[in-house]
Amino acid sequence: MTDPSPSSERWDSPSSMFPRLFEPLRIGSVTLRNRIVSSGHDTVMAVDGFVTDQLIAYQAARAAGGVGLIVVQVAGVHESARYTSHVLMATEDACIPGYRRLAETVHGHGSAIVGQIFHDGRELMESMDGTLPVALAPSAVPNERFHVMPRAMPIALIEEIRDGYASAARRLRDAGLDGVELVASHGYLPAQFLNPRVNVRTDRYGGDAGGRLRFLRETITAIRTEIGRDPILGLRISVDEITPEGLTPEDVLPALAALDADGLIDYVSVVAGTSATLAGSDHIVPPMTIPNAYTAPLAARAKAVVTVPVMVAGRINQPQEAERVLELGQADACVMTRALITDPLLPRKAASGRTDQIRACVGCNQACIGHFHAGYPISCIQYPESGRELRYGTRVPARRPRDVMVVGGGPGGLKAAAVAAERGHRVTLYEMARRVGGQVLLAERLPGRAEFGGVVTNLAGEAERAGVRIVTGTTVDLDVVRREAPDIVIVATGAGPRRPAVELSGDAVVLDAWEVLHGAAIPGGRTVIADWRCDWIGLGVAELAAGRGHRVTLGVDGYMAGQRIQQYVRDAMIESAARAGVETVPLVRLFGYDGSAVFFQHVLTGEAVIVEDVASLILAQGHEPVDDVLTMLSDPDTFGGEVHGIGDCLAPRTVEEAVLEGLTVASAI
Repeated sequence: MTDPSPSSERWDSPSSMFPRLFEPLRIGSVTLRNRIVSSGHDTVMAVDGFVTDQLIAYQAARAAGGVGLIVVQVAGVHESARYTSHVLMATEDACIPGYRRLAETVHGHGSAIVGQIFHDGRELMESMDGTLPVALAPSAVPNERFHVMPRAMPIALIEEIRDGYASAARRLRDAGLDGVELVASHGYLPAQFLNPRVNVRTDRYGGDAGGRLRFLRETITAIRTEIGRDPILGLRISVDEITPEGLTPEDVLPALAALDADGLIDYVSVVAGTSATLAGSDHIVPPMTIPNAYTAPLAARAKAVVTVPVMVAGRINQPQEAERVLELGQADACVMTRALITDPLLPRKAASGRTDQIRACVGCNQACIGHFHAGYPISCIQYPESGRELRYGTRVPARRPRDVMVVGGGPGGLKAAAVAAERGHRVTLYEMARRVGGQVLLAERLPGRAEFGGVVTNLAGEAERAGVRIVTGTTVDLDVVRREAPDIVIVATGAGPRRPAVELSGDAVVLDAWEVLHGAAIPGGRTVIADWRCDWIGLGVAELAAGRGHRVTLGVDGYMAGQRIQQYVRDAMIESAARAGVETVPLVRLFGYDGSAVFFQHVLTGEAVIVEDVASLILAQGHEPVDDVLTMLSDPDTFGGEVHGIGDCLAPRTVEEAVLEGLTVASAI
């Protein structure tokens, strides 16, 4: 069966399994039904700065799933706050109708809603037309990540932006939101004023701790004056930016204590990291290599100096993790944003004790923050319905249930089978191996990526609950298809390792990444990894080999290792490889190996790049489709039924495309 409709499911609160998590929480004048929060995150669903139907549907799914509080993504408070081309804006009253529809929809499902108000300062990601605008900051101190040199703000502009926060807050209040959250986190403008390494002013907005706090304090006062006492006013802040020249707890905690003493804020939302550096920005959306709930001790330090409720964000993926944070008194509410992208029904499942049905986030960052960085609406590799609620938010029953055969039990095949069965089709899935999972079973063996195996656990569970008959250890050929006589065949046979034609001589020991992950021994001495795809495979195998004591050189056919994967994941993997002593050679294509030297060719100059004294060569050269079943069944003289190919058997790509195509095909048949 599919996930139950929220409207038909009993809502029991508090939950006996998670009594603290499902205890109501009073914030200002509003009582949350539980302590699960979806924090502000850019969905890339705004158009021309306005709320859209797509954004409303996206947030409605989380509200219907039972979340206590939804914090809407950042809205610019001044024209200079357009840090991306798809940011929401709250600078004109024209924004109010869209926000009103959003608030009414969320309230209709029982969730509270506040909106983030925001100025990026020097943290400028992109422009509207390709030309670089003037970035603003307290002082002309550049950032490291975007290489932006800002303009020091004159006092008149500081006051104008301060008043812009207040006006934006009033618009969100008038739209019916429960309040606003002032973003002072991740090195954005208010944090820049707080930071003595960034704010080197000597006027009243700098000079000492009180001067550096003035902008934030005046802004909070202006907001409260504008919106009155009843609407919520929250503050999001990085208690530790975890980067050189960043804010430290010694900077932030006294500021929080002073702001709390003013009595104008209703909650503090604690995060870590900063947009200003590569290492600091990794904590904005920490990858799976970061421990779960790792920021909870920072929240506890904030809770010790303020009297208002404290929320915390930082890889809190499961209700038991959130319950533990609350039980220890480290925070009063837990932000579970990516967990709710992966499974909007997480609160309802947890409240009703169906924890085994929760689709757990694996921290891959591919379709959530990865899509945002690429300028596309966010989604989830496991649950591509996220962000596509207008099209796939409801399972439409099949008009005529039919017999469906799915060939291949990787993520794409599992998704196709689950969705087809949920719609009422009779589905059998065949997998050649003893276990379903496909390439995920290899990916989880890479260092630091064991959590990725949860993709198979989640998708296999969905298929089983939907009633899919799963047959493993069976190779599908024409006889099997004719015996089963399905009406529809969905082919999801995946791909295998690509072995390009290269010059080999001597006693060359050549392995591919799949063989290494299956346990093949790597000869002692230097090993070279030839990485064509520039994703997590080459980097992961390099770290694995280095961890076994090999001297490793990673040759990549791109500008950098991990070039094709999301920045925060890439940063973590490059860091681990560097610590393991992996030597990286960029911009090289594999040419040959004579058993002693590996020969590369520089992709720009065409000149030879030679790595000598090499004991083995490991290939990470991408994949080739395994499409024999698809080719066979596509011949109408062979099989007269309906045939669809999905995933890597069409063209080798990633889990995301396979699962999405599984959803797309199974929703259409």
